[in-house]
Amino acid sequence: MLDFIIILPLLVVGAGAIALMLLASMENLSEGSTALVSIGIFAFAFAVQLMVSVSGNVAPYETAFSGMLTASTFTKVAGLIILACGLFSCMIAQTYFTQNKFSSPEFYSLMMFAASGMLLLTMAAELITLFISLEIMSLAIYVLVGYDRSRIKRSEAVLKYLMLGAFAGAFFTMGAALIYGGAGSTRFALISKYLATNSFLESPVLVAGTLLVIVAFLFKVAAFPFHAWVVDVYDGAPLPVTGFMATGVKTAIFAVFANFIVLDNGMKGVWVDYLFYVAVFTMFAGNLIAIGQNNLKRMLAASGIVHSGYLIIALVAVGTENFTGGVIIFYLAAYAAATLGVFTALAYLGGTDERRDSFDDFKGLAKVRPYTAAAITIFMLSMAGIPPTAGFMGKFYIITDAIRADQMLLAVLGIVSSILSMWYYLRLVIMMYFKEPEESFEVSGVSLAPVGTMILAVSVFAIGFYPVFL
Repeated sequence: MLDFIIILPLLVVGAGAIALMLLASMENLSEGSTALVSIGIFAFAFAVQLMVSVSGNVAPYETAFSGMLTASTFTKVAGLIILACGLFSCMIAQTYFTQNKFSSPEFYSLMMFAASGMLLLTMAAELITLFISLEIMSLAIYVLVGYDRSRIKRSEAVLKYLMLGAFAGAFFTMGAALIYGGAGSTRFALISKYLATNSFLESPVLVAGTLLVIVAFLFKVAAFPFHAWVVDVYDGAPLPVTGFMATGVKTAIFAVFANFIVLDNGMKGVWVDYLFYVAVFTMFAGNLIAIGQNNLKRMLAASGIVHSGYLIIALVAVGTENFTGGVIIFYLAAYAAATLGVFTALAYLGGTDERRDSFDDFKGLAKVRPYTAAAITIFMLSMAGIPPTAGFMGKFYIITDAIRADQMLLAVLGIVSSILSMWYYLRLVIMMYFKEPEESFEVSGVSLAPVGTMILAVSVFAIGFYPVFL
């Protein structure tokens, strides 16, 4: 019974996705009512996740379903973040589709299927289960990226994502097969026991398999050198999908990445040096791409690469003993709140066909819509790491964790990267406050986005005051 209680939020979202898919055949189901039902399902699942009792032991292998799934405080909070991302992404979609008329009930059903895959991914403690959950999430996201079939830009984005995603899936499958050949099991706990009595480097098959799995994870989080796809795909996807991908997918992948990397201290030690360089190149490559962007979605996509670099710093610094993942989860929550906040505001102000998509389009916004401009400023300051926002505290915890792990150089480079990122974040603030407005920023239709924007703006500060014990 306890096993089913652990997966109850997953069952709620999965059942909601199936029910909504079946209800889509009803012609009288309007887009607005579908959005409200989806928001209600995500809100209910979020409440269920809060009520689910998880053991106080936060070791990563408190198992369920005979070791196929893992339940801990880490996975519980990761699930809360994913469900919150789904809820606010539905708010974004409700606003977005009042101006862009290509929605259908299946859109929200696919978002819930993707969220189901993400929830299962955070709890996966076995490689076959991990692959199934990865594909549930990925296939739904592929369809969502190309959902607007009338625009070539969407088709181009989904083609790039599908082709490269297929390669990543193939790498993971081959890696899982090699790990099974080397360790004799696909379960994380049994692989960990094998590594406790056998040196990781003694098995070339195990090393090769782990490398391929890590490559698949690095592709999904858009880390260097597998980051080239992210800017075009995020730019080509519909706005609600971009926000959902940037937050929910990143949370799910980093959760399972952390569970995998702490399998064994010896295995982690082999990859630390490589992840050091991956983190450095990811941060600075992302900054260089973001600095040259004039399109907001492309800038946010490039900045997402930088934030993946910070999270890889946290993976380098994480300990395999008494793993809690508090720093990783805190940063993911802070990043999700700020990123979704920006996308919620863009959905409200973007207009038909996302016509307001560049920095110049938001000139003088503070003089016309001061509250929205203030909220966007809060989100930008959080992503730049300016106190007292959650983004600042997240970076502070990561840098402190890196110093404690004797990664002083990585900590310094993280600070330098954060300073460089201020250029493109504060650029939007300058446009809103120090330029004269060129339009009135009129919007039409009933929108939930302003409510979501204000909630997320408050959350940016609220999360920042939540303590994390390193």
